[in-house]
Amino acid sequence: MELLLAAIGGCTAVDVDYITSRRAEPIEFSVEVTGDKIRDETGGNRMENLTVAFTVMFPAGEDGDKAREALPRALQQSHDRLCTVSRTVELGTPVSTSVAAGSHED
Repeated sequence: MELLLAAIGGCTAVDVDYITSRRAEPIEFSVEVTGDKIRDETGGNRMENLTVAFTVMFPAGEDGDKAREALPRALQQSHDRLCTVSRTVELGTPVSTSVAAGSHED
């Protein structure tokens, strides 16, 4: 659960930082990802209510203004098409499991 949240936050943060820091380096840049672990109707564990919250501050001045202006678009681009992790979770990609050859004793 914690690794999933970290992967979503890390992926989105890399996208947003890449886009905004080309305009100005942030003074503060933090990401908090939260969600609720539940047991669903089938008895399986999963997460819901996943939220990614950014706290970002840029320096005063023209470059900081450009970065602030780019921030909402960067967040939207990461969500809509750039972050492979959150897009995979949202679209519900099936996961298969198997035992690799040679990984158990005969």
